[in-house]
Amino acid sequence: MRNDWWSCNGKGNAESESGGAESVSSTPPLLHSSTHLTRRGLLVGGALAAVGWATTRRTALADLTLNPGRREPEGDVLVTIFLRGGADGLNMVVPHQESEYHKHRPVLGIAAPKDGKVAGNQRAVDLDGFFGLHPSLNPFLPLFKEGKLGIVHAVGSGDQTRSHFEAMSAMERGLFTDATGTSSGWIARHLTATAGKNNSPLRAIALSSIMPDALRGYLNASAVNSITDFRLDLPVAQKEQSANKAVVDALKDLYGEGKDLMAHAGNETLAVLDSLNRLNPEQYQASNGAVYPEGELGRGLKQVACLVKGGVGLEVACLDKGGWDTHYVQGGSAGLQAGLLDELSRSVSAFAQDLGKSMDRVTLVVMTEFGRRLHENNSLGTDHGRASVMFLLGGGVNGGKVHGEWPGLAERQLEPPGDLRVTTDYRDVLAEVLAKRVGNKELGSVFPGYSPHFRGILRA
Repeated sequence: MRNDWWSCNGKGNAESESGGAESVSSTPPLLHSSTHLTRRGLLVGGALAAVGWATTRRTALADLTLNPGRREPEGDVLVTIFLRGGADGLNMVVPHQESEYHKHRPVLGIAAPKDGKVAGNQRAVDLDGFFGLHPSLNPFLPLFKEGKLGIVHAVGSGDQTRSHFEAMSAMERGLFTDATGTSSGWIARHLTATAGKNNSPLRAIALSSIMPDALRGYLNASAVNSITDFRLDLPVAQKEQSANKAVVDALKDLYGEGKDLMAHAGNETLAVLDSLNRLNPEQYQASNGAVYPEGELGRGLKQVACLVKGGVGLEVACLDKGGWDTHYVQGGSAGLQAGLLDELSRSVSAFAQDLGKSMDRVTLVVMTEFGRRLHENNSLGTDHGRASVMFLLGGGVNGGKVHGEWPGLAERQLEPPGDLRVTTDYRDVLAEVLAKRVGNKELGSVFPGYSPHFRGILRA
């Protein structure tokens, strides 16, 4: 039986199950006229098993039927932003009192907050007398002062290859290095360990064109470019509003009185569709005067805010921001990296402003696979390094502090051939988030073979 009469992108009928092309009738068997549907027609058409969630093959409604029911998450909503390419933590959170920093970065280095030789908007924004934010991260300062934003410096994995692929793979799989352990992602294992509490089709999403490795292994995760991809979509010839309404009404009638697993799943899916229709993501208006930037990250966080407010059972949202591999013409207070940091800080700040008090039940983590070398190269950029920074934002964060052990930048304190040394394992940070904010008591299954050390970055 064909069961793809509905798909998220209108392409569900383009290929047969064997992969070959097949013709598409302008009147599918479930339609007896342009708007009249019958129970028999819906059953022949595949009923709710035919609803395409996102890229149809990534979210199996058949799996959902085995675990009907949906509840709001008991802990925080976890939002991760992965800065792909190795973000330069030394210029993001500047050790402006380190003479070695300024010595090795005569062009790219960010001036100290009180350096009168440069304009004020080109200097680091002081945090604690030793560290300062890159001037493009100035929107983070109020969040830091309010105790909502925390920073972990000199953080990273055990990867020594300085390869993007291997370092990202290790970190997304929750491992010390890429050469060890399981192939599934750390978030996937977290979701599996806490399964049964929440079975929403929107429990875990990635706002991306591809599924991030952190979610690999969790069958009900979805990767979409936009949450508007979650919709009931009729074949091209039947997309009139009246036809869509007729399908939804018939599905409600079909499953409304049912008590079996399929009925539970059908009602669950219809409830999520109804929630998204009420939210109307395309017309979503941010609250509290928040203004998101027009970039991909701003649009993604705006959609996450919509889902958090909508109560659709969201537990995890993963976002990416690429472009951080700054070997050439990185720039200092202005330039390539400054532009990336501006989008990051304005997007995250708008997200926090939009959610307001709801931010108390959200934990947002910003991470990257590794940092950059201390000394700038001949192309006015920085090469692959080791340690970098993580940012954490949310109601449970012990903010207003740069956490971690600072190793120093003197030659004897660096990792060869001249990199900031890792003093905090990134898994310590993530494990503390899972244990204290999202209620995971099975950390051994999320980070196999590792005993995390909590560093007081979050409150219980």
